[in-house]
Amino acid sequence: MTYQHRHINGDPLKFIPGKAVCIGRNYADHIKELKNQTPKNPLLFIKPNTSFCGMEPTLTIPSDKGQCHHELEISVLIGAPITRHQTNVIDSIWGLGLALDLTLRDLQNELKANGHPWEIAKGFDNSCPLTSFIPMNEFPELDNITFQLTIDGEMKQNGHTSLMITTIEALIQYTVQYFSLLPGDVLLTGTPAGVGALKKGNQLELNLNHRFKFSTLIG
Repeated sequence: MTYQHRHINGDPLKFIPGKAVCIGRNYADHIKELKNQTPKNPLLFIKPNTSFCGMEPTLTIPSDKGQCHHELEISVLIGAPITRHQTNVIDSIWGLGLALDLTLRDLQNELKANGHPWEIAKGFDNSCPLTSFIPMNEFPELDNITFQLTIDGEMKQNGHTSLMITTIEALIQYTVQYFSLLPGDVLLTGTPAGVGALKKGNQLELNLNHRFKFSTLIG
């Protein structure tokens, strides 16, 4: 693979890209829009590192597998190993960025209806576009982070970490009860309402904390 995690200044980071541990149903408004049930515990699934790709300047999505939905999420880059025995997990985070958890929604719905696993609808190649990462010292309050997705000038998703059902710290603590997190792994923390289908030619603008902006064109 050719993907490499990058610093917001454009420099490559030393970490070898690992897995992405993703969290489903972590915002109440998104649960409602998809008519799902609120889980008792965080829902975890994994995207392989072959799903990683850069966000800019053009993003190619599958054209022959039904609707491909955008799900904007905060991405957490792990900088030091985290196991189930650690108590202070925040110090092991290198930084934060944004991700699109691309989802083949028609395929996912079909697989779910038949009681089948739906990894192929979530973990396909290039299904995890990632922005560059911003060091943790830029985020003194993890429960006070905003993020937005605009498509062709229209706001589609508008999230705030204070609205998470499970906080970033608690998500990590829960995750490592099952999967150790290693340097280069990424945690995707769930998406707010407003998910929808992407189309070729869409211009996407992503904004983190009203300070860090990224853009890409759907090709």
